[in-house]
Amino acid sequence: MPPPTQEQVSEKLRAVIDPELRRSIVELGMVRSIEIKEGGRVEVVVSLTTAGCPIRSHFEQAVAQQVSELEGVTEVAIGFDVLSDEEKGNLQQTLGRGKLPQGALAKVKNVICVASGKGGVGKSTMTANLAAALTAEGHAAGALDCDVYGYSIPRMLGVNRKPEVNGERKILPLDAPSGVKVMSIGFFVEENSAVVWRGPMLHKAIQQFLEDVAWDELEYLLLDLPPGTGDVSMTLAQLLPQAKFVVVTTPQPAAQSVAHRGAEMAKKFDLEILGVIENMSGFTTPGGERFTIFGEGGGQLLADELDVPLLGKVPLSEPLREHADTGSPLVTAEPDAPASQAIRQAARGIVAATPQELPVLQSAPAASEAPPVGGTPLPVVQ
Repeated sequence: MPPPTQEQVSEKLRAVIDPELRRSIVELGMVRSIEIKEGGRVEVVVSLTTAGCPIRSHFEQAVAQQVSELEGVTEVAIGFDVLSDEEKGNLQQTLGRGKLPQGALAKVKNVICVASGKGGVGKSTMTANLAAALTAEGHAAGALDCDVYGYSIPRMLGVNRKPEVNGERKILPLDAPSGVKVMSIGFFVEENSAVVWRGPMLHKAIQQFLEDVAWDELEYLLLDLPPGTGDVSMTLAQLLPQAKFVVVTTPQPAAQSVAHRGAEMAKKFDLEILGVIENMSGFTTPGGERFTIFGEGGGQLLADELDVPLLGKVPLSEPLREHADTGSPLVTAEPDAPASQAIRQAARGIVAATPQELPVLQSAPAASEAPPVGGTPLPVVQ
C-alpha cells in the first residue's frame, strides 16, 4: 500500500484545533514540516507559541490520531519547536490580537458572554445564578466580572477578599460557597470605590483577567459583560473569537429592541449567539394571580428575530433579588423555586448547545481499522 502524500497529511491536520486560539493548526501556520518516510512512517513538526505550552500533549494526541487514520501510515512521530518572534507577530496580526495567550484559558472548554443591550435587566443576577446552576448540575464553572464600572458578581456569589498569586505568578480565582470560581475588579479596589478608566486601561484589565488568572479546568467560564456595545465588549470580541453569547432581556419592547442592537454587535464579530433569556417575565402573587409588569413576549420576539432559542423565561421574584443581595444564589438556596427552575432550564439549554469535550479535534469519521501509532518522538527544538 503506497504511503500518503504531504497534501493528504496536511488535509487531515486541518482537523486538529488549537483549543485556545480555536482554529486549525494548519490555518494558524503551526505545522512546521511534514515528512513521509519509507515504510509508511510520517513525521510532523508542530510549532508552539511558547516552549512550555501546557497543551502540548493535546496536539501530540490529536496529530497522531488524525494522521494514523490515513491509509498507508504505519508510524506517526510528532516533534515540536517554537514560533520565532516574527512568526508570532504574523500570528498576532492574523488573529487581530495584541498578545498571544500563554495557557491560562487552555483548559476552559466554553466561554459564554452574558450580555444585554441596557442596564437593569438582571444580567449580573443571571450570570451568577447560571454559574451556580451549572456547578450544581455537575459542570465546573467560573464567573468573570467584566462589568468594570458596575461590578456586582462578588456580592451575588458571596466572596470578597484579595486573591492570592501562585508560584507561576498567576492570580488564583476565589471559590464561592456554591463552588463557582470567581474573579472581579472588585477584589482589587477599595469597597464601593468608583473605577474611572478609559478604553486602553479597560482593555488591559480584561486581557489580564483572561490570561493571568489560573482558571484551570473549567467546562464553562461565564463573563458578565457591561451593558451596551462599548470598549469591553469589543475587547472581548477581539480576544475571544470563539466565545458564545447569551442575551438577557426583559419582556418590554424597549429592552428587547436595545438588546437586539447588542446581539448585532456580536454577529458583526462572527460570534455565535446561543440563545435569549427573558428575565422578569411576570409576577405571580401568593394567591396565584399573574401580572405582566414589564409586558410580555419580548424575549420570544428577540429570539425569533435572531433565529436562536429562548432558553428560559425567569419570573419576577423577590427571593431571587434577596438571595443575590446576601450572596447565596437562589438556584442553590431554593432549587425548587419557580425562578430557580427557569434558570436551571436555561443552564441546561447552554449545556445542550455547547461541546462537552475539549475541542482539540473536529469530528471526523472513524476509521474502520486504524494502524497502530508507534515510533520515537522527534526531539523538541528550543
